[in-house]
Amino acid sequence: MTSEGWLYIFTVMPLPPAHRPVDVRVPLAVKGRGTTWVLDHRFSADRRDTFDDGWGNLDQIASEVQVAPGTSVIEEQVRSILAANDSPDIGFDLSINPYRGCEHGCIYCYARPTHSYLNLSPGLDFETRIIAKVNAAEQLREALSSRRYEPKLLNIGSATDAYQPVERQLRITRSVIEVLQDHRHPFSIITKSAGVERDLDLIAPMAAARLAAVYVSITTLDAALARVMEPRAASPERRLRTIETLARAGVPVGVSVSPVIPFLNEPELERILQAAQAAGATTAFSIVLRLPWEVNPLFQNWLQQHFPERAERIMARVREMRGGKDNDGEFGSRMTGKGVWAQLLRQRFEKATHKLGLNRQRQELDLTQYRAVGASAAQASLF
Repeated sequence: MTSEGWLYIFTVMPLPPAHRPVDVRVPLAVKGRGTTWVLDHRFSADRRDTFDDGWGNLDQIASEVQVAPGTSVIEEQVRSILAANDSPDIGFDLSINPYRGCEHGCIYCYARPTHSYLNLSPGLDFETRIIAKVNAAEQLREALSSRRYEPKLLNIGSATDAYQPVERQLRITRSVIEVLQDHRHPFSIITKSAGVERDLDLIAPMAAARLAAVYVSITTLDAALARVMEPRAASPERRLRTIETLARAGVPVGVSVSPVIPFLNEPELERILQAAQAAGATTAFSIVLRLPWEVNPLFQNWLQQHFPERAERIMARVREMRGGKDNDGEFGSRMTGKGVWAQLLRQRFEKATHKLGLNRQRQELDLTQYRAVGASAAQASLF
């Protein structure tokens, strides 16, 4: 156990079966965690429910769950690190996620269901059992050195944050950026963490050469809301300072106001954009709340815990934007929603960004500077 509270477990995939406490149907909220619910994932062969046998067991279970669980980091040797994107809703072609799972614990995170493929819970396991792709840099170097590789728009951290707490020790994200620097390969980063400032010595020179841009996600300016919605991410004030630091270093920086949740952070939309622009952001984008797979019950349970008086109203408006459903995964509407309310939200965003001058100075990254270096490239030059 380190001073940061992480327990390092060194292993290789596949992962051992997860050890789970009894699945409490209405888990208690715990400070520092987005959820304490070890929700059964969609591939589970069986489901477990609690049963009160009259001896007070449920009270005992509830008291045990109140203790915030620690985080374990499991090392993984991956066969590849570049993930291709075939979605027309996303503005990049390739992505790199150095970690699976995210300790930030954002309750709305659309990446939570990916833990199901590891036989882990998208609930508590997602934010306490972090998979570190320790050979990410080596796999990236091999991919970029291949004579078959063609440079494409690449994003780091599109699913899980590349600068979550464990990155301070493992430095996987930094090693990935070092490889991209060697190959002069352009990239963008999206993060909620001030940790990106650590790597300005790499990012700033690449940004000056039109090879790097950073997007900072700010969902609310309300510190109290952020603490329960994104419990281990940087505070809103700290994220604004990160935008200022990046902009001062000459890095093109944008803000992501995502997800927009009706009647929760939605009233802050214009204020967030204004604060980000004042800090130095020059671009912005926004995505409405998505509730795929297991995120849906997790989010609705969280609403009942923290905002019971608004829960029904929030979900009614979500369904209004999703054609009467809790979620809509259809390309073309999954990021923006449908219907009158979604249109009004888009109009508000466009009006605010136009007024603030956002989305006018977006710097396109230069793919022409890419160079293949390494053993594979040298071998290719012989033929």
